[in-house]
Amino acid sequence: MAESPGGHGGAEPGRSGAYGTEPGGSADGPAATTARLRLPYGVAESAPGGDRRDGPAGRTGGADRADGPGGSRNTAHTEDVGRDEPGSPAGRTGGTGPGGTAGSGPDGEPGGVPAPSGRAGRRRRKHGRRIAAVLTVLAAGGALAVAGLGIGDDADAGDGESAGLPPNTAKVTRQTLRDIQTADGALGYGTSATVTSRVSGTVTAVPESGKRITRGQPLYTVDDQPVTLLYGSLPAYRALKEGVEGEDVRQFERNLRELGYTGFTVDDEFTDATADAVREWQEDLGLTETGAVDLGRVVFTPAAIRVDGVNAAKGGAVQPGAQVLTYTGTAQAVTVELEPEHLRLVKKGREVTVVLPNDRRVPGRVASVATVLEPATGQEEASTKIEAVIALSGAKAQRAAEGFSSASVDVEFVAGTRKNVLSVPVAALLAFTGGGFGLEVVSGTTSTYLPVTTGLFAEGRVEISGDGVTEGAIVGMPK
Repeated sequence: MAESPGGHGGAEPGRSGAYGTEPGGSADGPAATTARLRLPYGVAESAPGGDRRDGPAGRTGGADRADGPGGSRNTAHTEDVGRDEPGSPAGRTGGTGPGGTAGSGPDGEPGGVPAPSGRAGRRRRKHGRRIAAVLTVLAAGGALAVAGLGIGDDADAGDGESAGLPPNTAKVTRQTLRDIQTADGALGYGTSATVTSRVSGTVTAVPESGKRITRGQPLYTVDDQPVTLLYGSLPAYRALKEGVEGEDVRQFERNLRELGYTGFTVDDEFTDATADAVREWQEDLGLTETGAVDLGRVVFTPAAIRVDGVNAAKGGAVQPGAQVLTYTGTAQAVTVELEPEHLRLVKKGREVTVVLPNDRRVPGRVASVATVLEPATGQEEASTKIEAVIALSGAKAQRAAEGFSSASVDVEFVAGTRKNVLSVPVAALLAFTGGGFGLEVVSGTTSTYLPVTTGLFAEGRVEISGDGVTEGAIVGMPK
C-alpha cells in the first residue's frame, strides 16, 4: 500500500478521511499553520464526468483580518483543514488513529474492515500516491490560504457512492453579498476652514471657541462694527451696490429675504429697491445707512458654523488677509484618511456605516472628498492622501454621537455588491489540483464533487455558480 509523503496510509481510491487534522500528526509544509491533510471521506469516487485526474485538493479556509490600504481593513480568515480516514473496505486500512492498530490483508498489505454486504468480492486496483500541496488564493482583498491534496492518476473512477459523509454540512443560499472595507476615522466636526479679514482696524470682539453662529449674526467686530455671517457658497469678492449685477447679488438678496426684509425682487440685479432694503438692514445693525455693502462686512458660509479656534485677539490690529478664526460645520462628522488608490471607496454621496466607540452602528454618507499633500518632515518623504468627510445621516445618528466630542471610530465602505447570487461558506470550497474549485454535494447517504466558478468573496461567504448547483443544495463542510 502506497503512503502519502507525510507518512500517512493511503486511502481507498476516491475515498477520504475526516475533515479535521490527523490525530497525533504534525504540521509540515510551506507554512507552520498548514495542517497535514488526508483526502476527504464521504465523497463520490468519481469527479465530474467520471474523470478523477483533477480531484478535489482540500477545503479552503476562511479569511484573516488583514490591514487594507490607508488604514482600511477587509474581512477574511484562514482555517487549517484536514481529514482523518475511517476504516477502509476490504483489503485497505484507513490509516492508524490514536490507539489504533493495523492488521494484515491480502498481498501483504495491512488488513481492513470487511467490505459492506454485496460488495465483498469487488476487486480494487492500487491507487497512486497522494501529493500534498498548498495553494494560495487572493480573494476579496485578503489572503485566503487553500490547503489541498492531489489524487493519483491511476485510481479507479468508482461508482459514485461513498462510504461516509462529511462531518458538517451547509446549504447553498441565494442572497446579496457585500464586500465591506473598513477604515479608521476620527469623530469630530469635519475639516475646518479659515476666516480672514478683508478690512483694517482694531478687533473689538471675537467669539469663543465652540460657539454656534447662524445667518445674520456677527462673526467678530472691527472698530466696533460687525462682520456678519450670511449663507452661500460664493465668497464675497467685491462691494455690492446699486447697478451691480451677478450671482453674488442673487445670493445676497436671498439672505436679505430670509432675514425678513422685503420690497425687492431676488434676482441678479442690485436695484434701488435692493438698496432700500439694505438701508433697513444697516439701521438694525447700527451701521451707517449707505444702501451699499462694503467688501469685508459680510462672510458667506454654506450653513451655520461652529467656531473651532480664534486666531485674532481682542484689541489686536488686523489687516486684509489676516486670519481671524477657524470654523467647522455644526453637525458632528467623521474624517477618514486613505491612500490615493482607494479613491473609489469615497465617492461623494456614497452611503457608509459608522461604528461608534460603544459599538453602535449609525448611517453616514460621504459629504466631501479632498486630496491633501503632506509635506516632507525629517526623513519622511512628501505624500499624497485622500481625506473624506463623512456626515452622520439624520438626527438620530447625531444624537447617538453626542457623547463623543472627539473619538476614534470605524467607517465601513461597501467596495462591491452582488445581488441575488448563490453562495456558500468559504470553508465549503474544495481546490482542484488541476486548477479551479468545487463543492462536495451531499444527497442522502452519498456525495459527489461538482466544479464551480467563484465570484465575490465577502462576509465569510463566496459567490458560486455551476451546473448542478442549486439553491438549497447540501454541501460538505469541515469540522
